[in-house]
Amino acid sequence: MSNPVFNSNLYENNVYTDVSNETMSINGTLQITGFMGLILMLSAYFCWSRFSLGYTDMTYMLMGFGGIVGFILAIVISFMGTNSHYKSVKYLIPVYSACEGLLLGGLSATFEASYPGIVSSALIGTFAALFAMLALYGMGIIRATEKFRSVIFIATLSILAVYIVDFIGHFFGHSVPILYSTSNAGMLISGVIVVIAALNLIIDFDFIEQCVQRRFPKDYEWYGAFGLMVTIVWLYVEILRFLAKSHRR
Repeated sequence: MSNPVFNSNLYENNVYTDVSNETMSINGTLQITGFMGLILMLSAYFCWSRFSLGYTDMTYMLMGFGGIVGFILAIVISFMGTNSHYKSVKYLIPVYSACEGLLLGGLSATFEASYPGIVSSALIGTFAALFAMLALYGMGIIRATEKFRSVIFIATLSILAVYIVDFIGHFFGHSVPILYSTSNAGMLISGVIVVIAALNLIIDFDFIEQCVQRRFPKDYEWYGAFGLMVTIVWLYVEILRFLAKSHRR
């Protein structure tokens, strides 16, 4: 595995063969991903509109609420998706999508105010990376081998560790300077993080395909869509940060 949401043990230790029940499908997973995306965009639009109307305090409040609640829900959903409570995640995932929308809507609005046109560029970059990874995976050019998973997993956890240190450091008036630097080294680090986020999509595609092949219950489509959405959101934020640093150079 690589995406912290997904655990390879989930499909290595559980094989569903009961053909009497509906099983997970790729189309079903993509449909739910689209549904989550719609909720996220509507929520993001609402938060963006508050900022556009001058309600900046409300925007930051909504961002904070969405970020905190979304983070808690992500942990809860990740835990529930790997045990017998997986059927209940479909009730929490739409709420998670709405919370992520509030966070991304406010974040995007503030970035757009400072760097006009940056959001559209970030969206184009995100979808371009998504379809590029899907094409590379579909054609077998990049496969989720054990070595590939291990490398991406270690890289993802390393990035997460740096972000946690940076988050904690802000409470003491410190941060990890390289994350905000517009120097060549800073741009390189941001570029590498974007690439790692994009390569996590390969792990997501493989996880979903493995679950489909092992005939997981249809409710797991929600969990597969959730993991994919987590990576897409992360990729968008990293591209947005990279473009913002480019504008500041």
